[in-house]
Amino acid sequence: MTRKDALGNVGRVVVKIGTTSLMQGRKTISIDFMDSVAEQVKALKDEGKEVLIVTSGAIGVGLRAMKIQANPNDIPTRQAAASVGQSILMQRWADSFQRQGLIVGQILMSLDTYSDRESAINLNNTIDSLLENGVIPIFNENDAVCITEIKFGDNDTLSAIVASRTDADLLIILSDVKGLYDSDPTKNPDAKLVPEVHNVDSSVRSMAGDSSTGLGTGGMRTKLDAAVICKDAGCSMIIASSKEQDAIYRAVSGDDIGTLFVSDNEISKKRRWIKAAHASGRIVIDTGAENAVLDHKSLLPVGIRSVEGTFDKGEVVDIVCDGTKVAKGIVGYGSKELSMIAGKHSSDLESVLGRKDHKEAVLSENLVVL
Repeated sequence: MTRKDALGNVGRVVVKIGTTSLMQGRKTISIDFMDSVAEQVKALKDEGKEVLIVTSGAIGVGLRAMKIQANPNDIPTRQAAASVGQSILMQRWADSFQRQGLIVGQILMSLDTYSDRESAINLNNTIDSLLENGVIPIFNENDAVCITEIKFGDNDTLSAIVASRTDADLLIILSDVKGLYDSDPTKNPDAKLVPEVHNVDSSVRSMAGDSSTGLGTGGMRTKLDAAVICKDAGCSMIIASSKEQDAIYRAVSGDDIGTLFVSDNEISKKRRWIKAAHASGRIVIDTGAENAVLDHKSLLPVGIRSVEGTFDKGEVVDIVCDGTKVAKGIVGYGSKELSMIAGKHSSDLESVLGRKDHKEAVLSENLVVL
């Protein structure tokens, strides 16, 4: 199957643009590059396709606007830079898209917002409304207020979650490299570009290096993690160089550009949300319960050894056995109640709690095996 065949039915596209792509080797963002992105998006929209943008660069732009030369590690300075840079960045995007007769809408996300199911559903409604009205949604992490515990960590991950959440057909990650190589091209002149990947296994992960620029937070490893998220969502992904002429349009059109990660798998949107959501605590289980969970059966209280953290009914938790995270799930009881019924048989729940809502700690339909 050719790329044109594999991508022939692409209708919704997410494009992730990293800091180095925005800068294009300069000390500030490249207006020419942003104008080119807007032109390509307009061409795709004219063909009936929907495009969503995930942009990096707010911190870098803010540092330069504040005339801070070094790349500081202290969180308050970086958050202040994000606050300054985000408004500048969005104005630049608005100007570029306005030249194409398009308007943009800003969506700032954090993991805690996404992890709340009602907020995640509301987010989808907002995105759908923007697209229905011809608006280009532009996403970024809310770096001005995010702390480590509620950060996606990098926009490769954020873009994959956006692609998953919005049922996109294709994620394009524009990078400072042409794609995935079989070895580090900066060290090995004979390194070869890998044109297509069907499964992100250990051999593929061994090819990945780290970010080479110091400007962005993502490297090839985060992009491979993004590919796994996309695969679960039934979404293909392409890593391509931002220096390629019309890289976005050509990638969607099926040109042999960059590395294509083919998706032939899909799990439900609910399970994708559970998998990506921030865990509010941990349930430690025994090997018998582990076997049941791995067999996609419900988790019963009798298999629970201990409960860690404080959480309420309906929140997402990690499920751990012998130190290994084996699953995530939406709990049917809060942490206090689960601690009381841990190790108990279902017949004992009413006497312990004074009631028995249901016999399962986590229903099978609310579990995702990792």
